[in-house]
Amino acid sequence: MQKSCLECGEKIVGRTDKKFCSDYCRNVYNNNINKDSNNLVRNVNNSLRRNYRILGELNPTDKTKASKTKLLAKGFSFEYFTSIYTTKAGTIYYFVYDQGYLPLEGDFYALVKRT
Repeated sequence: MQKSCLECGEKIVGRTDKKFCSDYCRNVYNNNINKDSNNLVRNVNNSLRRNYRILGELNPTDKTKASKTKLLAKGFSFEYFTSIYTTKAGTIYYFVYDQGYLPLEGDFYALVKRT
């Protein structure tokens, strides 16, 4: 019984448990299965990546301060974050993975890094 490649349909030569005729077909098949099937997911992931990069650039040390204008000028989007941390005192920090920000008075933000 001849088996055929799951991607291109070519005849498979070799081991009996092979599913693909080449590494190229295996990669193409798996990339098609694993790609984001939805633009929304891809766009949200891109926004989270951009926010993380911006927070990292503006906060080279573990704690600093930045204006809202500076964050927006770099393309930061306040709608996208991965978690919220509320202290016992009720202070709310917004985090993008381990990079976070705390809204302060006067359109300023304290930028922090969770260790």
